[in-house]
Amino acid sequence: MSKTILMVDDDIVQLELFKKLLTSNGYTCKTALSVDIAESILKHEIPDLIISDYQMPVKDGFDFRRILLQHDLLKQVPFLFLTSVNDNSFVQQGLDLKAIDYISKGTPAKQILSKIDNLMRSVRQHYEKSLSEIKGIAEKLNLRNTPSSAPVLKNFSVSFFSTSYQDHPGGDFIDFIQVNERFTFIVLGDVMGKKWGAWFFSFSFLSYIRSAIRLCVYDGNFSLSEIMAKLNRVIHFDELLGDIFSTLSIVLIDDDTQKISYAGAGDLPLLKYEKGKADLQSYQSEGILLGFLAESNFNETEIELGSDDELYLISDGMIDFETAGVKRSDINIFKSKLHQLKESGKSADDINDILFNKNTTQVDDCSIITIKKI
Repeated sequence: MSKTILMVDDDIVQLELFKKLLTSNGYTCKTALSVDIAESILKHEIPDLIISDYQMPVKDGFDFRRILLQHDLLKQVPFLFLTSVNDNSFVQQGLDLKAIDYISKGTPAKQILSKIDNLMRSVRQHYEKSLSEIKGIAEKLNLRNTPSSAPVLKNFSVSFFSTSYQDHPGGDFIDFIQVNERFTFIVLGDVMGKKWGAWFFSFSFLSYIRSAIRLCVYDGNFSLSEIMAKLNRVIHFDELLGDIFSTLSIVLIDDDTQKISYAGAGDLPLLKYEKGKADLQSYQSEGILLGFLAESNFNETEIELGSDDELYLISDGMIDFETAGVKRSDINIFKSKLHQLKESGKSADDINDILFNKNTTQVDDCSIITIKKI
């Protein structure tokens, strides 16, 4: 769990003092000299705690708190008031706005830090308890958005790795649908949204995907473009999912003929490694996000894999990184790194260990599926 705090105060000296105190004790501190600046920050990042001064020009701390209470995500962030006013009516007004507590500007630094530490510890314990309970319920209901293992095929080796951001349930989902000993569908998707919401909707998307594949296969139709088109129409007109969008990559493996087909919707390119080639080859789909339009064309591509060639399906978390506090994406950096690892003879497991070691900065859910010709 992260330890990011947003400090809001029109006194720049006060802001810098708090920032120095917090950063020197392991916290990441974002600062804002006004409510408007704070709102701009919150459009891109949700902190773990907000501390705001009462008295500020134009919009004060009470105005800020009322604004936060109007947003479902932001109103859940623990909120402390910072004040130099020792008036019980001010304190009560802040508590009435569901602020957890207040801090006096005259409080010694050690006491301020202890209060923040205790609050963050309490929030973490509550979060871990809630997460454990929900995971337990999901396990009992057999709800999974990633499988427990990869399929075993005759002519191909399939492996995968998936990890959610900061251990929050996320929007990435993976599935392997083995129709019979010959045909296997490999699915990777990413629901657009934040944490719990994306995680919840991932099950709905998976349910539709499984149904669409099985219904088409039942009619003898293995066309990925037609499966995607039918799936897209159903999702577009679904009242629950109509405004929720998802990327999707589908690969069909014919284990008898050793043919591979691929189609995608708003996804990242499928990547192919061939030993000795100077770069990874990219296969870009033409389909847009699932459900975005009622009618959309989804192209289907056949891919040949030679001995020791590998295919990679990836979610966007694999190409995301943070520089100077700003989230960036660059697939070429990822391709170069993966190509270098493969050329050095690293196995799929070794590559996963390197890409997801404890020193790697992760800024989103990350998933990768590897398909290798045996």
